[in-house]
Amino acid sequence: TFLNDASVFWNLKTRYQAKLIYTYSGLFCVVVNPYKRFPIYTPTVVKMYLGKRRNEVPPHLWAITETAYRNMLQNTKNQSMLITGESGAGKTENTKKVISYLAMVATSGKKSEKKVSLEDQIVATNPILESYGNAKTSRNDNSSRFGKFIRIHFNAAGKLAGCDIESYLLEKSRIT
Repeated sequence: TFLNDASVFWNLKTRYQAKLIYTYSGLFCVVVNPYKRFPIYTPTVVKMYLGKRRNEVPPHLWAITETAYRNMLQNTKNQSMLITGESGAGKTENTKKVISYLAMVATSGKKSEKKVSLEDQIVATNPILESYGNAKTSRNDNSSRFGKFIRIHFNAAGKLAGCDIESYLLEKSRIT
């Protein structure tokens, strides 16, 4: 195949018009931010991706997440995901979706009515962090001035065991 900018943009536009916001390009999953909610993050969709290889299901952030999770379990090696893009591209939203998927598939199964679960605490952490150090830009009303390295810990059985987040300042020039 001949890969060039025009063919990539045409493919992304065609898929976006069909409400298919995820597209694979080699090892990468390219996401086009729809700036609206699509019903593609439900427990039913989780079941569709659970235990599947990425070539067995349509392109989706959860296919990438599932692959990383399964590789971690099978190879007992740490896995990484890099979520990148310009301001307003949807990095924070996609990070929340990754954490949410892992919380759904890697839960201990024990949930107390009185106690907030570890899974719920991890999912709730990112919005709290987003409330600090954000600023309005021409593309995004709530653009973060920080980068985040989120490390999610699992026990030997592959269940969520904890999380730590390191933030680092991206734009020192905006600090007064």
